[in-house]
Amino acid sequence: MPQLAFNSPIGPLALFEADGAIVALDWGFLPENDETPLLLKARDQLEEYFDGKRTSFDLPLAPHGTAFQQKVWAALAKIPFGQTKSYGELAEQLGTAPRALGGACGRNPIPVIIPCHRVLGAKGAMGGYSGIDGIETKEFLLRHEGVAIP
Repeated sequence: MPQLAFNSPIGPLALFEADGAIVALDWGFLPENDETPLLLKARDQLEEYFDGKRTSFDLPLAPHGTAFQQKVWAALAKIPFGQTKSYGELAEQLGTAPRALGGACGRNPIPVIIPCHRVLGAKGAMGGYSGIDGIETKEFLLRHEGVAIP
């Protein structure tokens, strides 16, 4: 599987590609990189995002997951840059329970690009985050997008 690691403001990130689509983004470095045009495009778009020059991503994505997880991830991808939704709001929109929605968010294999960091708990509580520094990473991403964090 082609893969590419690079540095970012939230630590080292590794992108993975399969069948012409991004299938995962993880934290950490890889022993070897296998650059492809798509991985380079994804890296460039992430760098533009972190440089404040991009507010959305234009990449083919194919995260592996259940039908329910796919539904949740598709909804996450529609939350605009700089905006948030609560677990409750999103759960109501999808006709599911907030806890189930939170579980799908936590299993998002392409964080940042599929913006699970834009989902908050009741009354703006941070909830959780799968990033390398957890809530600190989530807060960084939200501040980067101009979201006021108490």
